[in-house]
Amino acid sequence: MKTWVNTLFLVLVLTCVRAQNPIVPNKGLNDPHIHIFNDTAYVYASHDKSIKNKKFIMEDWWVWSSPDLVKWTKRSVLKPSDTYIGKEFSRCWATDVAHRNGKYYFYFSEGNEQTGVVVGDTPVGPWRDVLGKPLLSSELTPTHEYDMAVFEDNGEHYIIFGVWDYYIAKLNYDMVSLAEQPRKLIINNPRGPYNLDGKNKEKPTDDKPFMHKHNGKYYLSWGCFYAISENLYGPYDYKDSVIKKESFAKGYDTPTWPTGFKQGRHGSFFEWHNQWYFVYCDISQTGNRYFRDAFISYVHYKDNGEMATIRVDGIGVANYDATHEKIEAEDFFKAEGVKKLEFGEGFRVVTSANKSFLYFPKISNLRGKTKIKFCLTSLNKGKFTVQIRKDNLDGELIGLKTFQTAINRQLSKNIEIDLQNIENTENFYILIKQHNGNSLSIDSFSFL
Repeated sequence: MKTWVNTLFLVLVLTCVRAQNPIVPNKGLNDPHIHIFNDTAYVYASHDKSIKNKKFIMEDWWVWSSPDLVKWTKRSVLKPSDTYIGKEFSRCWATDVAHRNGKYYFYFSEGNEQTGVVVGDTPVGPWRDVLGKPLLSSELTPTHEYDMAVFEDNGEHYIIFGVWDYYIAKLNYDMVSLAEQPRKLIINNPRGPYNLDGKNKEKPTDDKPFMHKHNGKYYLSWGCFYAISENLYGPYDYKDSVIKKESFAKGYDTPTWPTGFKQGRHGSFFEWHNQWYFVYCDISQTGNRYFRDAFISYVHYKDNGEMATIRVDGIGVANYDATHEKIEAEDFFKAEGVKKLEFGEGFRVVTSANKSFLYFPKISNLRGKTKIKFCLTSLNKGKFTVQIRKDNLDGELIGLKTFQTAINRQLSKNIEIDLQNIENTENFYILIKQHNGNSLSIDSFSFL
Protein backbone atom coordinates (compact mmCIF):
# COMPACT_ATOMS: atom_id res chain seq x y z
CA MET A 1 0.00 0.00 0.00
CA LYS A 2 1.32 3.45 -0.88
CA THR A 3 1.97 5.80 2.02
CA TRP A 4 2.64 9.44 2.57
CA VAL A 5 5.33 10.85 4.83
CA ASN A 6 4.55 13.26 7.65
CA THR A 7 6.39 16.57 7.75
CA LEU A 8 9.36 16.25 10.09
CA PHE A 9 8.97 18.18 13.32
CA LEU A 10 5.48 19.49 12.62
CA VAL A 11 4.93 22.64 14.69
CA LEU A 12 1.76 22.48 16.80
CA VAL A 13 0.43 25.41 18.79
CA LEU A 14 -2.75 23.78 20.12
CA THR A 15 -3.21 20.92 22.57
CA CYS A 16 -5.86 19.49 20.22
CA VAL A 17 -4.10 18.00 17.22
CA ARG A 18 -5.07 16.03 14.14
CA ALA A 19 -2.51 13.46 13.07
CA GLN A 20 -1.98 9.94 11.83
CA ASN A 21 1.45 8.59 12.75
CA PRO A 22 2.80 9.96 15.02
CA ILE A 23 -0.54 10.31 16.79
CA VAL A 24 0.65 13.43 18.65
CA PRO A 25 3.64 14.75 16.67
CA ASN A 26 6.55 16.63 18.22
CA LYS A 27 5.24 16.37 21.80
CA GLY A 28 7.32 13.54 23.27
CA LEU A 29 4.33 11.33 24.10
CA ASN A 30 5.64 7.81 24.67
CA ASP A 31 5.21 4.47 26.51
CA PRO A 32 1.57 4.59 25.39
CA HIS A 33 -1.24 2.47 26.83
CA ILE A 34 -4.63 2.98 25.17
CA HIS A 35 -7.89 2.03 26.87
CA ILE A 36 -11.46 2.52 25.68
CA PHE A 37 -13.88 4.10 28.16
CA ASN A 38 -17.39 5.23 27.15
CA ASP A 39 -16.58 4.72 23.45
CA THR A 40 -13.60 7.09 23.68
CA ALA A 41 -9.93 6.18 23.39
CA TYR A 42 -7.65 7.39 26.20
CA VAL A 43 -3.87 7.15 25.99
CA TYR A 44 -2.00 7.07 29.30
CA ALA A 45 1.60 7.93 28.60
CA SER A 46 4.99 9.10 29.71
CA HIS A 47 6.34 12.40 28.42
CA ASP A 48 9.83 13.13 27.13
CA LYS A 49 10.50 16.77 27.93
CA SER A 50 12.37 18.15 24.91
CA ILE A 51 13.72 17.38 21.45
CA LYS A 52 17.05 18.57 22.90
CA ASN A 53 17.12 15.78 25.49
CA LYS A 54 20.44 13.91 25.71
CA LYS A 55 19.09 11.50 28.31
CA PHE A 56 15.62 10.49 29.51
CA ILE A 57 14.07 13.57 31.13
CA MET A 58 10.42 12.82 31.97
CA GLU A 59 8.84 15.20 34.47
CA ASP A 60 5.15 14.19 34.42
CA TRP A 61 2.56 11.72 33.11
CA TRP A 62 -0.09 12.51 30.49
CA VAL A 63 -3.64 11.57 29.56
CA TRP A 64 -4.91 12.36 26.05
CA SER A 65 -8.23 11.29 24.51
CA SER A 66 -9.63 10.72 21.03
CA PRO A 67 -13.04 9.89 19.55
CA ASP A 68 -11.49 8.31 16.45
CA LEU A 69 -7.75 7.52 16.98
CA VAL A 70 -6.90 10.48 14.72
CA LYS A 71 -7.84 13.66 16.58
CA TRP A 72 -6.19 13.75 20.03
CA THR A 73 -6.71 16.23 22.87
CA LYS A 74 -4.60 16.57 26.02
CA ARG A 75 -6.89 16.05 29.01
CA SER A 76 -4.81 15.95 32.18
CA VAL A 77 -1.31 15.95 33.62
CA LEU A 78 -0.20 14.01 36.70
CA LYS A 79 2.77 15.60 38.42
CA PRO A 80 5.05 13.68 40.79
CA SER A 81 4.58 16.40 43.39
CA ASP A 82 0.89 15.37 43.55
CA THR A 83 1.88 11.81 44.49
CA TYR A 84 3.78 10.27 47.39
CA ILE A 85 6.98 11.31 45.58
CA GLY A 86 6.14 14.81 46.79
CA LYS A 87 8.64 16.78 44.72
CA GLU A 88 9.80 17.47 41.20
CA PHE A 89 11.09 14.30 39.60
CA SER A 90 12.62 13.66 36.17
CA ARG A 91 12.08 9.90 35.86
CA CYS A 92 8.30 9.63 35.38
CA TRP A 93 8.37 6.29 33.57
CA ALA A 94 5.63 4.10 32.11
CA THR A 95 2.02 4.04 33.27
CA ASP A 96 -1.21 2.09 32.94
CA VAL A 97 -4.83 2.46 34.06
CA ALA A 98 -7.76 0.29 35.13
CA HIS A 99 -11.45 0.85 35.78
CA ARG A 100 -13.46 -0.80 38.54
CA ASN A 101 -16.68 0.04 40.37
CA GLY A 102 -16.91 3.56 38.94
CA LYS A 103 -13.32 4.51 39.79
CA TYR A 104 -10.23 4.84 37.63
CA TYR A 105 -6.84 3.70 38.92
CA PHE A 106 -3.80 5.32 37.31
CA TYR A 107 -0.58 3.38 37.99
CA PHE A 108 2.80 5.06 37.48
CA SER A 109 6.49 4.13 37.61
CA GLU A 110 8.83 5.89 40.01
CA GLY A 111 11.78 5.62 37.69
CA ASN A 112 12.94 2.03 37.37
CA GLU A 113 12.35 1.11 41.01
CA GLN A 114 8.76 1.32 42.31
CA THR A 115 5.12 1.63 41.26
CA GLY A 116 2.52 3.99 42.72
CA VAL A 117 -1.18 4.49 42.09
CA VAL A 118 -3.63 7.39 42.12
CA VAL A 119 -7.42 7.23 41.94
CA GLY A 120 -9.94 9.36 40.04
CA ASP A 121 -13.68 9.51 39.42
CA THR A 122 -13.21 10.00 35.65
CA PRO A 123 -10.72 8.66 33.09
CA VAL A 124 -8.82 11.97 33.30
CA GLY A 125 -8.93 12.56 37.04
CA PRO A 126 -8.52 14.66 39.11
CA TRP A 127 -6.23 12.16 40.80
CA ARG A 128 -5.77 11.34 44.49
CA ASP A 129 -2.88 9.40 46.01
CA VAL A 130 -4.84 7.28 48.48
CA LEU A 131 -1.86 5.22 49.70
CA GLY A 132 0.74 7.91 50.21
CA LYS A 133 3.39 5.28 49.45
CA PRO A 134 4.28 2.83 46.67
CA LEU A 135 1.92 0.00 45.80
CA LEU A 136 4.89 -2.06 44.58
CA SER A 137 8.00 -1.33 46.65
CA SER A 138 11.55 -1.98 45.50
CA GLU A 139 12.18 -4.96 47.80
CA LEU A 140 9.06 -6.89 46.71
CA THR A 141 10.69 -9.23 44.14
CA PRO A 142 14.14 -9.97 42.68
CA THR A 143 13.32 -7.77 39.65
CA HIS A 144 12.56 -4.04 39.60
CA GLU A 145 8.95 -3.07 40.32
CA TYR A 146 8.19 -0.67 37.48
CA ASP A 147 6.81 -0.41 33.92
CA MET A 148 3.65 -2.19 34.97
CA ALA A 149 0.59 -3.30 33.04
CA VAL A 150 -2.83 -3.97 34.52
CA PHE A 151 -4.91 -6.75 32.99
CA GLU A 152 -8.56 -7.67 33.59
CA ASP A 153 -9.69 -11.27 33.16
CA ASN A 154 -13.12 -12.60 34.16
CA GLY A 155 -13.73 -9.66 36.47
CA GLU A 156 -10.39 -9.92 38.27
CA HIS A 157 -7.48 -7.51 37.84
CA TYR A 158 -3.80 -8.41 37.74
CA ILE A 159 -0.65 -6.32 37.72
CA ILE A 160 2.39 -7.39 35.67
CA PHE A 161 5.78 -5.71 36.07
CA GLY A 162 9.55 -6.10 35.91
CA VAL A 163 12.59 -6.16 33.67
CA TRP A 164 14.23 -9.29 32.18
CA ASP A 165 12.01 -11.39 34.47
CA TYR A 166 8.32 -10.55 34.79
CA TYR A 167 6.04 -11.01 37.78
CA ILE A 168 2.27 -11.09 38.11
CA ALA A 169 -0.05 -10.63 41.10
CA LYS A 170 -3.80 -10.40 41.51
CA LEU A 171 -5.06 -7.07 42.84
CA ASN A 172 -7.56 -6.87 45.66
CA TYR A 173 -11.01 -5.45 45.00
CA ASP A 174 -9.77 -2.05 46.23
CA MET A 175 -7.24 -2.04 43.32
CA VAL A 176 -4.57 -0.48 45.56
CA SER A 177 -3.32 -3.62 47.33
CA LEU A 178 -2.18 -7.10 46.33
CA ALA A 179 -4.33 -10.19 46.89
CA GLU A 180 -1.33 -12.53 46.60
CA GLN A 181 2.43 -12.67 46.49
CA PRO A 182 3.76 -11.94 42.99
CA ARG A 183 4.57 -15.00 40.88
CA LYS A 184 7.32 -15.19 38.27
CA LEU A 185 6.15 -15.67 34.68
CA ILE A 186 8.12 -18.35 32.87
CA ILE A 187 8.85 -17.69 29.17
CA ASN A 188 10.26 -20.50 27.07
CA ASN A 189 13.00 -19.56 24.57
CA PRO A 190 12.51 -15.77 24.85
CA ARG A 191 13.94 -13.16 22.51
CA GLY A 192 14.33 -9.43 22.99
CA PRO A 193 16.13 -6.36 21.65
CA TYR A 194 19.33 -7.39 23.49
CA ASN A 195 18.76 -11.09 22.79
CA LEU A 196 17.95 -11.37 19.12
CA ASP A 197 19.65 -14.77 18.79
CA GLY A 198 18.46 -16.26 22.09
CA LYS A 199 21.96 -16.45 23.63
CA ASN A 200 21.80 -13.52 26.07
CA LYS A 201 20.67 -15.15 29.31
CA GLU A 202 21.26 -12.02 31.44
CA LYS A 203 18.97 -9.82 29.34
CA PRO A 204 16.59 -12.29 27.68
CA THR A 205 13.60 -9.95 27.27
CA ASP A 206 13.27 -6.23 28.07
CA ASP A 207 11.40 -3.96 30.45
CA LYS A 208 7.78 -2.80 29.87
CA PRO A 209 5.69 -5.99 29.85
CA PHE A 210 2.06 -5.97 28.72
CA MET A 211 -0.76 -8.52 28.76
CA HIS A 212 -3.79 -8.98 26.53
CA LYS A 213 -6.14 -11.81 25.58
CA HIS A 214 -7.47 -12.92 22.20
CA ASN A 215 -9.63 -15.96 21.40
CA GLY A 216 -8.97 -17.48 24.82
CA LYS A 217 -5.17 -17.18 24.60
CA TYR A 218 -3.01 -14.95 26.79
CA TYR A 219 -0.40 -12.76 25.09
CA LEU A 220 2.52 -11.56 27.19
CA SER A 221 4.45 -8.90 25.26
CA TRP A 222 7.49 -6.70 25.79
CA GLY A 223 7.62 -4.06 23.10
CA CYS A 224 7.18 -5.75 19.74
CA PHE A 225 8.09 -9.24 21.08
CA TYR A 226 5.44 -11.60 22.45
CA ALA A 227 4.74 -15.05 23.89
CA ILE A 228 1.48 -17.00 24.18
CA SER A 229 -0.02 -19.25 26.86
CA GLU A 230 -3.28 -21.07 27.53
CA ASN A 231 -2.93 -20.06 31.20
CA LEU A 232 -2.62 -16.56 32.62
CA TYR A 233 0.15 -17.62 35.00
CA GLY A 234 1.99 -19.42 32.20
CA PRO A 235 4.29 -20.90 31.18
CA TYR A 236 4.50 -18.81 28.00
CA ASP A 237 6.01 -19.88 24.70
CA TYR A 238 7.87 -17.18 22.80
CA LYS A 239 6.46 -16.71 19.29
CA ASP A 240 7.77 -13.72 17.36
CA SER A 241 8.10 -9.98 16.91
CA VAL A 242 5.27 -8.07 15.23
CA ILE A 243 7.81 -5.70 13.65
CA LYS A 244 10.16 -6.95 10.92
CA LYS A 245 12.22 -5.34 8.16
CA GLU A 246 9.28 -5.53 5.77
CA SER A 247 7.10 -3.55 8.20
CA PHE A 248 8.44 -0.15 7.23
CA ALA A 249 7.26 2.37 4.70
CA LYS A 250 9.93 4.61 3.21
CA GLY A 251 11.00 7.26 5.69
CA TYR A 252 9.98 5.24 8.76
CA ASP A 253 12.75 2.66 9.00
CA THR A 254 15.50 4.94 10.37
CA PRO A 255 16.89 6.14 12.65
CA THR A 256 16.50 3.36 15.20
CA TRP A 257 17.80 2.49 18.64
CA PRO A 258 21.36 1.14 19.15
CA THR A 259 20.39 -2.55 18.78
CA GLY A 260 18.07 -1.89 15.82
CA PHE A 261 14.44 -1.27 14.95
CA LYS A 262 13.05 -3.80 17.45
CA GLN A 263 14.41 -1.94 20.46
CA GLY A 264 12.39 0.63 22.40
CA ARG A 265 8.96 -0.34 21.07
CA HIS A 266 7.24 0.09 24.43
CA GLY A 267 3.47 0.07 24.08
CA SER A 268 0.25 -1.90 24.34
CA PHE A 269 -2.33 -3.87 22.39
CA PHE A 270 -6.01 -2.92 22.47
CA GLU A 271 -9.34 -3.67 20.79
CA TRP A 272 -12.06 -1.26 19.67
CA HIS A 273 -15.08 -1.89 17.42
CA ASN A 274 -13.90 -5.44 16.62
CA GLN A 275 -10.52 -4.17 15.43
CA TRP A 276 -7.16 -4.79 17.14
CA TYR A 277 -4.28 -2.31 17.34
CA PHE A 278 -0.71 -1.96 18.60
CA VAL A 279 0.34 1.47 19.94
CA TYR A 280 4.09 1.83 20.44
CA CYS A 281 7.11 4.12 20.62
CA ASP A 282 8.97 5.32 17.53
CA ILE A 283 11.91 7.68 16.92
CA SER A 284 12.02 7.74 13.11
CA GLN A 285 10.46 11.19 12.91
CA THR A 286 12.29 12.84 15.83
CA GLY A 287 15.72 11.30 15.28
CA ASN A 288 16.28 11.25 19.05
CA ARG A 289 15.78 8.15 21.21
CA TYR A 290 15.23 10.48 24.19
CA PHE A 291 12.32 12.27 22.51
CA ARG A 292 9.92 9.59 21.33
CA ASP A 293 6.65 9.58 19.41
CA ALA A 294 3.73 7.14 19.61
CA PHE A 295 2.49 5.25 16.52
CA ILE A 296 -0.57 3.02 16.03
CA SER A 297 -0.78 0.07 13.63
CA TYR A 298 -3.47 -2.51 12.86
CA VAL A 299 -3.04 -6.00 14.32
CA HIS A 300 -4.35 -9.10 12.53
CA TYR A 301 -4.28 -12.61 14.00
CA LYS A 302 -3.35 -15.67 12.00
CA ASP A 303 -5.36 -18.88 12.19
CA ASN A 304 -2.76 -20.36 14.57
CA GLY A 305 -3.14 -17.44 16.98
CA GLU A 306 0.10 -15.69 16.09
CA MET A 307 0.04 -12.02 15.16
CA ALA A 308 0.89 -11.01 11.61
CA THR A 309 3.67 -8.53 10.88
CA ILE A 310 2.37 -4.99 11.34
CA ARG A 311 2.77 -2.04 8.99
CA VAL A 312 4.76 1.00 10.21
CA ASP A 313 3.89 4.09 8.17
CA GLY A 314 2.61 7.64 8.28
CA ILE A 315 -1.04 7.05 7.41
CA GLY A 316 -1.59 5.08 10.61
CA VAL A 317 -5.11 3.89 11.35
CA ALA A 318 -8.72 5.02 11.01
CA ASN A 319 -8.13 7.24 8.00
CA TYR A 320 -7.76 6.30 4.34
CA ASP A 321 -6.57 7.68 1.01
CA ALA A 322 -8.65 7.07 -2.14
CA THR A 323 -5.59 7.52 -4.36
CA HIS A 324 -3.94 4.41 -2.97
CA GLU A 325 -3.92 1.35 -5.19
CA LYS A 326 -6.23 -0.42 -2.73
CA ILE A 327 -7.60 -0.23 0.81
CA GLU A 328 -7.46 -3.53 2.66
CA ALA A 329 -10.89 -4.59 3.94
CA GLU A 330 -9.45 -5.89 7.22
CA ASP A 331 -8.23 -2.37 8.07
CA PHE A 332 -11.72 -1.15 8.99
CA PHE A 333 -12.38 1.20 11.89
CA LYS A 334 -15.64 -0.44 12.89
CA ALA A 335 -17.46 -3.61 11.84
CA GLU A 336 -20.29 -5.93 12.85
CA GLY A 337 -21.36 -9.29 11.46
CA VAL A 338 -17.93 -10.06 10.01
CA LYS A 339 -14.74 -11.86 10.94
CA LYS A 340 -11.16 -11.51 9.74
CA LEU A 341 -9.62 -14.65 8.26
CA GLU A 342 -6.12 -15.45 7.07
CA PHE A 343 -5.98 -15.79 3.28
CA GLY A 344 -2.72 -16.58 1.52
CA GLU A 345 -0.16 -14.08 2.79
CA GLY A 346 -2.81 -11.62 3.91
CA PHE A 347 -6.31 -11.40 5.36
CA ARG A 348 -9.88 -11.05 4.21
CA VAL A 349 -13.10 -9.95 5.86
CA VAL A 350 -15.81 -12.60 5.69
CA THR A 351 -19.47 -11.93 6.48
CA SER A 352 -20.84 -14.02 9.34
CA ALA A 353 -24.40 -12.67 9.49
CA ASN A 354 -27.20 -12.02 7.01
CA LYS A 355 -26.67 -8.29 7.57
CA SER A 356 -23.25 -6.84 8.28
CA PHE A 357 -21.31 -3.63 7.81
CA LEU A 358 -17.82 -2.16 7.61
CA TYR A 359 -17.05 1.47 8.49
CA PHE A 360 -14.19 3.43 6.93
CA PRO A 361 -14.08 7.07 8.15
CA LYS A 362 -12.12 9.94 6.70
CA ILE A 363 -11.52 8.59 3.20
CA SER A 364 -9.69 11.47 1.54
CA ASN A 365 -8.91 12.50 -2.07
CA LEU A 366 -12.25 11.29 -3.44
CA ARG A 367 -12.66 14.26 -5.78
CA GLY A 368 -13.13 12.99 -9.31
CA LYS A 369 -13.82 9.41 -8.21
CA THR A 370 -17.06 7.94 -9.59
CA LYS A 371 -16.85 4.23 -8.72
CA ILE A 372 -15.80 1.93 -5.92
CA LYS A 373 -14.39 -1.46 -6.95
CA PHE A 374 -14.45 -4.44 -4.57
CA CYS A 375 -12.25 -7.51 -4.86
CA LEU A 376 -14.59 -10.29 -3.63
CA THR A 377 -14.74 -14.04 -3.21
CA SER A 378 -17.67 -16.35 -2.48
CA LEU A 379 -17.14 -20.07 -1.81
CA ASN A 380 -20.73 -20.88 -2.80
CA LYS A 381 -23.39 -19.59 -5.13
CA GLY A 382 -24.88 -16.57 -3.46
CA LYS A 383 -26.88 -13.41 -3.94
CA PHE A 384 -25.74 -10.24 -2.20
CA THR A 385 -26.65 -6.57 -1.98
CA VAL A 386 -24.01 -3.97 -1.13
CA GLN A 387 -24.99 -0.43 -0.12
CA ILE A 388 -22.63 2.52 0.37
CA ARG A 389 -23.94 5.13 2.80
CA LYS A 390 -22.52 8.36 4.20
CA ASP A 391 -21.72 9.00 7.87
CA ASN A 392 -24.03 6.42 9.50
CA LEU A 393 -26.00 3.24 8.84
CA ASP A 394 -29.07 5.25 7.86
CA GLY A 395 -27.14 7.95 6.04
CA GLU A 396 -27.49 9.12 2.49
CA LEU A 397 -27.35 6.23 0.01
CA ILE A 398 -24.60 6.97 -2.53
CA GLY A 399 -24.05 3.52 -4.05
CA LEU A 400 -26.06 0.31 -4.48
CA LYS A 401 -25.64 -3.01 -6.27
CA THR A 402 -27.17 -6.50 -6.11
CA PHE A 403 -25.18 -9.33 -7.69
CA GLN A 404 -24.71 -13.08 -7.69
CA THR A 405 -21.64 -15.26 -7.40
CA ALA A 406 -21.05 -18.56 -9.18
CA ILE A 407 -21.04 -22.06 -7.68
CA ASN A 408 -17.90 -23.25 -5.89
CA ARG A 409 -15.55 -20.70 -7.43
CA GLN A 410 -12.86 -19.41 -5.12
CA LEU A 411 -11.44 -17.03 -7.70
CA SER A 412 -11.61 -13.34 -6.90
CA LYS A 413 -14.31 -11.30 -8.59
CA ASN A 414 -14.31 -7.55 -9.07
CA ILE A 415 -17.58 -5.71 -8.49
CA GLU A 416 -17.89 -2.03 -9.41
CA ILE A 417 -20.51 0.24 -7.85
CA ASP A 418 -21.30 3.72 -9.16
CA LEU A 419 -20.99 6.50 -6.57
CA GLN A 420 -23.09 9.65 -6.49
CA ASN A 421 -22.86 12.96 -4.64
CA ILE A 422 -19.54 12.46 -2.88
CA GLU A 423 -17.26 15.15 -1.50
CA ASN A 424 -13.47 15.06 -1.37
CA THR A 425 -13.51 13.46 2.09
CA GLU A 426 -16.24 11.09 3.24
CA ASN A 427 -17.12 8.59 5.96
CA PHE A 428 -18.25 5.37 4.25
CA TYR A 429 -20.48 2.68 5.70
CA ILE A 430 -20.43 -0.47 3.55
CA LEU A 431 -23.59 -2.50 4.24
CA ILE A 432 -23.78 -6.11 3.03
CA LYS A 433 -26.91 -8.24 2.84
CA GLN A 434 -26.75 -12.02 2.25
CA HIS A 435 -29.96 -13.05 0.53
CA ASN A 436 -29.46 -16.80 0.93
CA GLY A 437 -27.19 -17.14 3.94
CA ASN A 438 -23.92 -17.71 2.09
CA SER A 439 -20.85 -15.75 3.14
CA LEU A 440 -19.10 -13.08 1.11
CA SER A 441 -15.35 -12.56 1.39
CA ILE A 442 -13.93 -9.07 0.80
CA ASP A 443 -10.24 -8.71 0.11
CA SER A 444 -9.94 -5.01 -0.65
CA PHE A 445 -11.52 -2.07 -2.44
CA SER A 446 -10.31 0.84 -4.54
CA PHE A 447 -11.69 3.95 -6.20
CA LEU A 448 -11.96 4.72 -9.92
